[in-house]
Amino acid sequence: MITAHDVAEIPLFAKLPAEHLAQIAARAADVRLQPDQWLIQEGESSSFFALLEGTLDVIKVVGGTEQVINRYTPGDFFGEVPLILGSGAVASLRAREPARVLRLDPDDFQALVISDDLLSAQLLRTMAARVGHLQRLAVEAPLNRVQIIGHRWDPGCLDLRGFLARNHVPSEWLDLDTPADLEQIPEAARDAERYPLVLLPDEAILITPALRELADRVGLQTSPGKSCYDVAIIGAGPAGLAAAVYGASEGLSTVLIEREAPGGQAGTSSRIENYLGFPSGLSGDELSQRAWQQATRFGAEMVVARDVIGIDPTPGAYAVLLDGGTRVECKAIVIATGVVWRRLDAPGVEELTGRGVYYGASRTEAPATQGKDVYLIGGGNSAGQAALFFAGYVRQVYMLIRGEALSASMSQYLIDQLEATENVSVEPFSELSAARGETHLEAIVIRDARTGEERLCQTDALFVFIGADPETESLPGEIACDKRGYLLTGPAALRELERAGGRPRRDPYLLETTVPGIFAVGDVRAESIKRVASAVGEGSMAIAFVHQFLAEQSAPRA
Repeated sequence: MITAHDVAEIPLFAKLPAEHLAQIAARAADVRLQPDQWLIQEGESSSFFALLEGTLDVIKVVGGTEQVINRYTPGDFFGEVPLILGSGAVASLRAREPARVLRLDPDDFQALVISDDLLSAQLLRTMAARVGHLQRLAVEAPLNRVQIIGHRWDPGCLDLRGFLARNHVPSEWLDLDTPADLEQIPEAARDAERYPLVLLPDEAILITPALRELADRVGLQTSPGKSCYDVAIIGAGPAGLAAAVYGASEGLSTVLIEREAPGGQAGTSSRIENYLGFPSGLSGDELSQRAWQQATRFGAEMVVARDVIGIDPTPGAYAVLLDGGTRVECKAIVIATGVVWRRLDAPGVEELTGRGVYYGASRTEAPATQGKDVYLIGGGNSAGQAALFFAGYVRQVYMLIRGEALSASMSQYLIDQLEATENVSVEPFSELSAARGETHLEAIVIRDARTGEERLCQTDALFVFIGADPETESLPGEIACDKRGYLLTGPAALRELERAGGRPRRDPYLLETTVPGIFAVGDVRAESIKRVASAVGEGSMAIAFVHQFLAEQSAPRA
C-alpha cells in the first residue's frame, strides 16, 4: 500500500502539500517486481511511474539490437513521455533486483499535471530532455543493417527482402540496375556469378542463401530448444499467435513453428479497422508483431524458417516433423496453418510470378510502384486493403472484379473508403486473359466477361487476391479433411469418425480434429469464420481444450 510518506520520498512530489500527497497515495498502485520481471514493454499502453525501491533497466531496440539505454534508481519518475504524446511506451523497463514502483493510471496522471503549475513545468522539461535523448540515440545508432544485392525482377531477391521485412530485421536493398545503388555496392559484390547476395553487418557475404540459413545468421531462432513440449503450434497467423500467448501464459511449455514470418495472410494487411479495441485501426504487421512479443514474453519459443513436412499421430507419442529431419515431440498439437493464395490460371502468369505478378500485397514492392498504374485482381477485404495501401504510392489503382460490384464480397467500411479515394478505380465484369512480358511483366490482357472483348493495358505490377486454399496435403490420413482440404473439427469430426467405423470413446471437443489431442484453428478449419477476431478467439479457445485433453491423459482410468 502506498502511503503519503512514500510519495513524499519522490523528489518530484516532495514540496506538495500534505493533502495533495495523500490524494496521490490514495490513487496510486503499489507494484512489486522480482529480478528480471518486466514492468512494461516498448509499445504497450503506459502509465505514470515512480521508483520507490530497487533498480530498473531502461531497454530499447536501437539499430535492430536490444540495448540498456538508462537505469532508474529510487526517486526517479518515468512514463510521462507516452502519456503526454499519446503514444505507446517508448522503451521497456525490467527490474534488475527486487523493486517497488508507484503507478498512477493515465486519468490520475492528467489530473496531477493540471493540479500544479510547477509540477507540470517540471514534467514537460523532463519530457523534452528524454525526447532529445531518444532522438540522439536514433541518429547515433549504428546502421546495423543487412544488405541485399540483386536485380529487381529476381524472385529470389524478392523472397529475401520480404522475409527480413516481415521478421523485422533491418535491411537495405541495393538494385544492381540502379546507378545510385550500384555506387554503394562493394567492388567484390558487383560481378558475382549468382545473385542475390546478402551482406551481413560483420561483412560476411551469403550467396543465394536459403531462408533458414539467412535466419540463422541474423539471429532468428530456427530450431526448438527442447526435445518435448506440452503443446506445439503450427503456423503463426492470428490463430497460432493467440494459441501461443494463451498456452505460454497458462504455464504450458509451448513452441510455435512458422515457415516464414509471424502474421500469416493477416500480417500483410495494410490496415485492419474493424478489430475490437483499436478504433483507429492497426496494420496486420503491427498486430502480429505485438502478439509475437507477447508470446515470447510469456516464454513461448518461436521457431521460424522451418517447413512442417508431417505429423506423427501415434497416441501418446505425438510429434511435429520438420524439414531437415528434426522431430518435435509434444503432448498436444494445434494446427493453425491458415491458407495460401489460390493461383491464377492464365497464360504468362506462372512465368512472371515474382517478376511483376504477385500474390497478396507485396509491400516491399510498394516504393517501386511510385507514380505508376497498378492492377489488383479480387474483390475481398484483402484486395480492398491493398488498394488503399498502394493508392498512397501509385498514379492509379485498377481493381478488376468478375462481378458487378464489391458489395457481395467486401465490408462496407472498405467500400466507402475506396469510393472516397480518387486514384482507385473499380473495373466490374473484368477477367485477366493473359500476362505478357519477357524478363518481367510489361502488360496484361483484360477480357470483358459480358462481351468477350479484350484490351491490352501496360503495367509492370499485378497483385492477385482471388481466394485461398488450405495447405493440408502433408497431414496424415488420420486427421480428416472435407472435400476442399479444410480440417474437420467438433461435430463434423464426430460424424466423420462414425462414418468411418464407429463412435469414439468420447466426442471430439469443439476444435478437436478426428485425432484426440490434435486441434485445428483459424482459416484452416472447416466452416471457420474468415476474420482476424474469430481466428484469435479460436486460438485462445484451443488452449482451454488442450488443458482438458492433458488432464484427461493424466487422470487414472477406471
